[in-house]
Amino acid sequence: MKRVVVTGLGALTPIGNNLQAYYHGLQNGVSGAAPITRFDTTEFKTKFACEVKDFDPKDHLDRRELRRMDLYAQFAMVATKEAIEHSGVDLEKLDLDRAGVIWGSGIGGLATLEHEVAEHAKGNGTPRYNPFTVPKMIADIAAGLISIQFGFRGVNYATVSACASSSHAIAAAMDYIRLGRADMIITGGSEASVAKVGIGGFNAMKALSTRNDDYKTASRPFDKDRDGFVLGEGAGALVLEEYEHAIKRGATIYAEVLGAGATADAHHMTAPHPEGLGAMNVMKMAIKDAKLNLEDIDYVNVHGTSTPLGDIAETIAIKRVFGDHATKLNISSTKSMTGHLLGAAGAIESIAGIMALNHGIIPPTINHFTDDPEIDSALNLTFNVAQEREINYVLSNTFGFGGHNSSLVLGKFKG
Repeated sequence: MKRVVVTGLGALTPIGNNLQAYYHGLQNGVSGAAPITRFDTTEFKTKFACEVKDFDPKDHLDRRELRRMDLYAQFAMVATKEAIEHSGVDLEKLDLDRAGVIWGSGIGGLATLEHEVAEHAKGNGTPRYNPFTVPKMIADIAAGLISIQFGFRGVNYATVSACASSSHAIAAAMDYIRLGRADMIITGGSEASVAKVGIGGFNAMKALSTRNDDYKTASRPFDKDRDGFVLGEGAGALVLEEYEHAIKRGATIYAEVLGAGATADAHHMTAPHPEGLGAMNVMKMAIKDAKLNLEDIDYVNVHGTSTPLGDIAETIAIKRVFGDHATKLNISSTKSMTGHLLGAAGAIESIAGIMALNHGIIPPTINHFTDDPEIDSALNLTFNVAQEREINYVLSNTFGFGGHNSSLVLGKFKG
């Protein structure tokens, strides 16, 4: 099969509005949590989130275009533009019939739907909806808008698997290129669910942290006193390219996508399998697909959402998969900094892994104060401070409601 390499990256996150700012935030353990600015949170149990900050879409997109886009699609367009520029590709020389888009979003245009329903509720019962309501809210529109903007006429679709959405998108893009069906695919994911229904819905599930008096440290993966995840938003975009195609055009190669796994817990709508069965199987599958040994993996960017059950199940799975090697790995949850970007999590976390490969620095799990006796203290969870080490292979985990699991293996490019 064809080799698949990464030749461009773009990021719009709660800790940085471009790739370099995002990496700086990761290196320095910056928390993206802050009081919610989008709506009045007086009546909500959770009053904070990891919003994208200082973002004016008019700096990036035409006013007429903005009327037709939900914020999640705006995020997608901005991150994709950066990734394409970062790749150095000349679109005029690219075979656009062999260039495509596979994009992930777990929810899509949630704020658009909320707004239109609320506006209708104010009226006299006559349905008066914005004509762009449906195209703004559907989860596949970002993929379509990217292809329209850049002229990509190849494969084009969206993956929707809750928090595993963008990891599944990257895996699908890898396979499409491996099979020789495309030369280049823009992939990744975006999400913009910091809205009343997003916060209220997750609050009703008791999934979110309610640490309103100390929101900066509320995302506490693996800490004994964690009380739920912090909702995040943003986008991550990757340019995946067939190796020979990239070499021919003289592209800089930042990493190689070596393998992927996809499994189901087949257990519960929202809770992980208590013994980490699905997580264990997906990690094994991804490493096997990459044709690596377990001992080759240096760093695991975990799902690590800061929920009471999820963090324990994932560490159990890692120990069962890696055995003695588990204590030699670096493990970290970058959600401690960015919050949980839902369907976009896999994209920005894959980018974090690629930056780690290129710089030899493991981003930390911040906000650790108290060890959890149910989590093995022998595991190196990279608490609070980034660590330097030689990194050749990274495993990135994302798990979604419904029991959807995805793992990706990324490798340092070695020619």
